[in-house]
Amino acid sequence: MKNQPTHVELHFDPKKSFTTTGKHVRDGLSTVLRTGDYLWLSCDEQISLERLRKVGDNTFAEHTRFDLSQFLDLPDGKKSEIDIEGMGESGGYLWLVGSHGLKRKKPRKEDSLQKQIKRLTKVTSDANRYLLARIPLVQDAATGEYTLCKECTNSEDASKTLRAGQLMGSEKSNQLMDAIAKDPHLEDFLRIPGKDNGFDIEGLAMHEDRIFVGLRGPVLRGWAIILELQVENGEEEGTLQLKAGADGALYKKHFLHMNGKGIRELRIKGKDLYILAGPTMDLDGIIAVYRWPNAMYQTLEEEQMVHRKDLERLFDVPHGSGDTSGKDKAEGLAIYDEGHLLVVFDSPTDDRKPKDDVVVADVYPMEK
Repeated sequence: MKNQPTHVELHFDPKKSFTTTGKHVRDGLSTVLRTGDYLWLSCDEQISLERLRKVGDNTFAEHTRFDLSQFLDLPDGKKSEIDIEGMGESGGYLWLVGSHGLKRKKPRKEDSLQKQIKRLTKVTSDANRYLLARIPLVQDAATGEYTLCKECTNSEDASKTLRAGQLMGSEKSNQLMDAIAKDPHLEDFLRIPGKDNGFDIEGLAMHEDRIFVGLRGPVLRGWAIILELQVENGEEEGTLQLKAGADGALYKKHFLHMNGKGIRELRIKGKDLYILAGPTMDLDGIIAVYRWPNAMYQTLEEEQMVHRKDLERLFDVPHGSGDTSGKDKAEGLAIYDEGHLLVVFDSPTDDRKPKDDVVVADVYPMEK
């Protein structure tokens, strides 16, 4: 069969790999980005980024953790997760976005029947999820090492300073959520938890100064949504604000028909947009990678409706089923090299964990 993946091993440091709830970061990978010989990854229950370096043909290791509270003014400090669902690189910055979504409590089997039923009524919000931010991404010219800093000189223009910044907001919202509060397609879904087909960001890609944000939900009669934004420096240092377009709008919406699938991740190569797509709700279902050819040109002016025939379905990604139901949920997509894409998984099966603190990711050719 075509498009069969090869594999790479991701090795984590056990001293840096466990969340406060005891979950290993390899069991909750939600996004991945490659810069040079380095992979940047996030676990959806953390306020940190994990960095691995390529140490062999098929191995990434030398795990380093970056605490994001050292670079950003997190609304809830270290008290709640960011639920990082997308990363990108542009303009000397690493960009990241939280899910911006509500979450519903899970029933616990050990509880009484009434408590389990009651938990399904509980909907909560974490302040740190409302985060769209950028952090200076610095490469050492001698070693090639990529690292993060809060403020530093732009290596391409010594007269400019790069500073970490984030979209203006509060503990319950930010400027993006305020902008879409009355959106005719999104308004009714802002009060619905992400895994119930409510508003849920999963995926971020950068093209110069344009930001593309993918929505896992809502999916509207089979159509998934991408929001396109631009930002500029806010009045206060360390803040960003949405930049209005020529028509005064703070964002654009692009609609893609992928047979009812929502967006899990976005990546841009050249003028093309690659989309990792899968179920919007919490269920096993087909996960696939699509290519929207020439998307960067098509989206320059107007909002777009991208029909099925205008998308190339490149390949499907295996997912859990039967005894592995709920496992191997593809969440992260990266440009691995000129001809390949890298996929990482949330809730990996035991087969993906050959050793302690190691997890296997898949590398696919870009072409059919």
